[in-house]
Amino acid sequence: MDLSPDKRERILAAASRLIVRNGLQCSMSAIAEEAGVATGSLYNYFDSKEALVRGVYGRVAEVMTERLSAPPDPASSHEERVRRYIERYIDFIWEDPLRARLFDYLDNNPLMPISEAAAIFGQFVDHAIEMLQEAQAVGVVRAGPVSLMASFVRGAIRNTLKRRRMSETPFSREERAHIAQMCWDSIAVH
Repeated sequence: MDLSPDKRERILAAASRLIVRNGLQCSMSAIAEEAGVATGSLYNYFDSKEALVRGVYGRVAEVMTERLSAPPDPASSHEERVRRYIERYIDFIWEDPLRARLFDYLDNNPLMPISEAAAIFGQFVDHAIEMLQEAQAVGVVRAGPVSLMASFVRGAIRNTLKRRRMSETPFSREERAHIAQMCWDSIAVH
């Protein structure tokens, strides 16, 4: 059986859209229809709805890791690395409203045990933890559990931008900078 990466991506994108729209009440046949594939073909890629949901989680984790876990510029300071991470996370959440809503849904409605989700998002989470531990070691990030700090900053960004999307006015550079500064201030040594 010849499986097409493009078809797999279409299925994951369709499932993401329907999960955002309807939650998990969407059927496999509705996902197949949204993706423009036969329902039987969908099962060639995902043997169950649970496997498809894991695929959606996995795709979100892949994109997050690709976009936000870039190796640090060795010439940059630890403060610059953390600030750049915060700014990239703001951009990541802001640039794709559907992805942001999907992530919000998955975060607020865990569809699998935390241990399984942790394994899927492990590389992304480990990158943030390592970056913050290094920044802590040189004294630019406050003492405390770095995994808690990373979650706090990401959650603050997601929730702030979720509410900001309700506004009709464009998201300004000043607002972006203000959010980034508030996040930095919440974890920085002052």
